[in-house]
Amino acid sequence: MTGRPTFTVLNGPNLNLLGKREPALYGTATLADVEALCARVADELGYDLDFRQSNHEGDLIDFVHEVRETTSGFVVNAGAYTHTSAALHDALITVAAPIIEVHLTNVHAREPFRHHSYVTPVAQAVIAGCGASGYEFAIRRLASLDINREIHRVHQ
Repeated sequence: MTGRPTFTVLNGPNLNLLGKREPALYGTATLADVEALCARVADELGYDLDFRQSNHEGDLIDFVHEVRETTSGFVVNAGAYTHTSAALHDALITVAAPIIEVHLTNVHAREPFRHHSYVTPVAQAVIAGCGASGYEFAIRRLASLDINREIHRVHQ
């Protein structure tokens, strides 16, 4: 880490299988490819990146607790926990920084159980159906929110 502000990208269950699991649905980019994309965009915008993935709900919650007061923004792709985890919602609600929810697929065009999100109520934006590019869009949006917050602070 360089001492620059940091964005955190949090990935939930099965995202470690990107590029191998249902590539017709989720694309051929691997999680390492997504991380490299996020790191490049974050660096371009002047941020460090903390990129994490776990298949375990408790680990995801612990990650949120660990950085909730220090991160400048969260990108969250909680995978299936998006639709099931009130506990992850309760952890994310403690984060002061903006949160952008990301889904590789358009969850609203899929099975009905995917239409509800426990992340959405705490997110400033939701990006769905853009594949790996959704992560890039999310980081760029976080940077714009951070810049707007800084401009507001300076003018107070």
